[in-house]
Amino acid sequence: MPSELERYQEMRNLERSGEPRPAKGAGTGPLVFVAQKHAARRLHYDFRLELDGVLKSWAVPKGPSLDPADKRLAAMVEDHPLDYAAFEGVIAKGEYGAGEVIVWDNGTYSPDESGKLLFDDRDAAQAALRDGLKNGKISFFLRGQKLKGSFTLVKTRRGENDWLLMKHRDDYARPGHDVLSEERSVLSGRTIAEVKSGLSTTLLVPSSTNLGELEGARRAAFPGFVPPMLASLAEGPFSNPSWVFEPKLDGYRIIATLRNGEAALWSRRGLDVTDKYALLVPPLSRQPVSELVLDGEVVALDELGRVCFQCLQQYLRSSGIGAKGSQPPLIYYVFDVLYLDGYDLRAVPLTGRKTLLGIILQVSDSVRAVDSFASEGEILFEAAVKNGLEGVMAKRSDSLYESGRRSKDWLKVKSMHSDEFVIGGYTAGESARASSFGALLLGYYDDARKLKFAGHVGSGFDDGSLTELRKKLDPLRIDVSPFSEAPQTNTPPTWVRPELVAEVKYGERTQDGRLRIPVFLRLREDKSPSEVRRTEIIAAPSASGVRTTPDPGSSLLEQLTNPKDGFTLVMEGKRISLTHVDKILWPQTDAHPALTKRDFLKYLAQVSPYLLPHLKDRPLTLSRYPDGIQGEHFWQKHWGHPVPEFVETVTISEEKSKSGEYLLCQNLPTLIWLGQVADIEFHTWFSRINPKPDFDDGEKDVNRLLDRPDFIIFDLDPYIYSGKEAAGDEPELNREAFARGCEVALWLKEVLDGLSLAAFVKTSGKTGLHIHVPIVRRLDYRQARRAAETIGQFLMQKHARDITMEWAPEKRSGKVFIDYAQNVRGKTLASVYSPRPSPEAAVSAPLSWDELRKVYPTDFTILTVPDRLKATGDLWANILMAKRDLGKALGIG
Repeated sequence: MPSELERYQEMRNLERSGEPRPAKGAGTGPLVFVAQKHAARRLHYDFRLELDGVLKSWAVPKGPSLDPADKRLAAMVEDHPLDYAAFEGVIAKGEYGAGEVIVWDNGTYSPDESGKLLFDDRDAAQAALRDGLKNGKISFFLRGQKLKGSFTLVKTRRGENDWLLMKHRDDYARPGHDVLSEERSVLSGRTIAEVKSGLSTTLLVPSSTNLGELEGARRAAFPGFVPPMLASLAEGPFSNPSWVFEPKLDGYRIIATLRNGEAALWSRRGLDVTDKYALLVPPLSRQPVSELVLDGEVVALDELGRVCFQCLQQYLRSSGIGAKGSQPPLIYYVFDVLYLDGYDLRAVPLTGRKTLLGIILQVSDSVRAVDSFASEGEILFEAAVKNGLEGVMAKRSDSLYESGRRSKDWLKVKSMHSDEFVIGGYTAGESARASSFGALLLGYYDDARKLKFAGHVGSGFDDGSLTELRKKLDPLRIDVSPFSEAPQTNTPPTWVRPELVAEVKYGERTQDGRLRIPVFLRLREDKSPSEVRRTEIIAAPSASGVRTTPDPGSSLLEQLTNPKDGFTLVMEGKRISLTHVDKILWPQTDAHPALTKRDFLKYLAQVSPYLLPHLKDRPLTLSRYPDGIQGEHFWQKHWGHPVPEFVETVTISEEKSKSGEYLLCQNLPTLIWLGQVADIEFHTWFSRINPKPDFDDGEKDVNRLLDRPDFIIFDLDPYIYSGKEAAGDEPELNREAFARGCEVALWLKEVLDGLSLAAFVKTSGKTGLHIHVPIVRRLDYRQARRAAETIGQFLMQKHARDITMEWAPEKRSGKVFIDYAQNVRGKTLASVYSPRPSPEAAVSAPLSWDELRKVYPTDFTILTVPDRLKATGDLWANILMAKRDLGKALGIG
């Protein structure tokens, strides 16, 4: 621990204050800054800059300003630990600085006294800051969400610790603007008043903008050009809380790179087109970064300010050279950041990349960020079409950037069908077209690299485009058809080398793949013929965000109305034989009639869009009740028999060098098959076989992946008896016990909030609660268990009368037992949305923290949960996006 932090510890009792202990070592990546709003005895702002493993700190009574005319007094105070950059909450009454704290702004910074930014060189940046502090004047560039641009701190003669914080005049200065009116935390969205009132919320944005701590960021050399990620085509507009939507712009896809102040622009094929877009180079060169790779679209505007592809083509034909005022306005609309200051960001979830882009991008008249909108894709689509745009781009919020690949995580939603096709020939023209051509012959490449005929297009041309196209086609003439099967034509064809790509709109495709009512739009010189494939049209995702699932009103539910006790289901091209569907699994109670396997299968069909994402890639332990919950029950780790061809399995190393084959539930047919074999409960591992996003795609060792969990788990079991239990029985569900469990869960959340760890709560489906804390997969199970035990012991010390961690059941009576021992490789808990073998047919249901004390476990059953999901959606849909680095939070690993 740096000696500079000794004063920090001497001034406060960290056990009581709730502030972080010095734990974190030196950071990585660009240096960080934080501005915290602090309602102590007097409201003020704490401004902190990272240097040499600590946060150099100043108290700014009137807060920072973006107006260069403002000179704000800044009193230098004791150094704070780096962990303080994520601290938000309440400092206990009676402690130094008692009051509420929020992270009002945060980001990264670089000294800029020399005119050169040092975001990629920590050593040089820290050396410059040391010199500035010694000389009493530091100049630095902030990349925050509220504070941006160049600032200075100047020491005054008033006192040893008195400085002035001022904004330099630059493109980010905003004279007269009160930036302090933006009063909410950049981490949680809370105000000081909401923190004071006790409002607690899960942090769903990174607690630090330090690239070295950002989930998925990888230290890497500057890549230069990066092949762009490509989108699939959706069948129509949709709305979905797990997706973001952007207007689809009609221009050319461009990758922009910046290094050492030199900007370059690249076509999607990797060609250097910097000279063609020379107007964009100056604003890109001024971006406040050391190294940068952006993805975006270059568009041109017509005289009315509308996006105009023809204007862009005319600009490029003229080589971009002309008299001032004769060129159409060019704009580079940026929608993604792929590399920044020494870090590859392609494995960072999209929302994280979008947050960074909003912080770092210096916008101008010709460089802008594409607006994105959460959830409401249909509204944006309608607005886009009304304003003359092609449609929208839909992107999964958690999608990673898959360079050079066409992904179903990005979808184009167009107002009309259009696609690119390779020109393989043309037919002879007649009458007015005798000197040009009649129609273009179009094709696409299949997986065997054969050019397949897709149809012909003879409309959409004017005299100019006919003449221009004929000039381009003549040098490409060949004697042999380039198509794998020569198409039949009404007039003699002329074959050409397949080197030109045309964009064509059409009504639909026939069964044999031919285009109906095609209309030529333009040539696409930015697209390579080799990448033209037949585009698969993707069904619009359901409102829950699952990728391949039935609609609750689909044929699956209709099939389950079959009155027979045994029949065959057909779904996704698979056949599943059902037997004994009218066998009772849950007996009749006062609350519901007897529930059968048919009822169970209907439940699975309805909740599959929400359940499948939580089962995916996780080994299962089956909990089977062939004769219902009152009959024989057995656990089954290994199936031991041949499984249907649609069921995936994984072989896992177990004790004493043995291996076992576990089932995975990767698709809807598998889920329904598990229902058929009466696997009432879905018990999943806390680790996954999928490396994304914590590991490189090259990590193929399944056992290494499964050694590192996505969560730490706290299983809260109230041992408060109703008095009706038989001797030796476990406590039954009762309202007093559940209320006590809720109270302990909220205490636990307070501790987790203080560590900047997100917490998600669900009913167990029986008497207790499960708390899942999503973590970056850098710790193994042994370390995760130790962390859970440490947190549990800390909470138990504060509430010893109410909480126990004793293993002997007789020592738990009257208390809530915190079971941390679930955090072991191969241990399982009932998944979210899993039914339980209780008389009520209860379901393990996720809760919002606000409703925790207002509900009861029996509110959530296989009869009620489907309707709840229609109203609330999946409260855990983004759980893996809320991961935190547990090792850094607790100083372990």
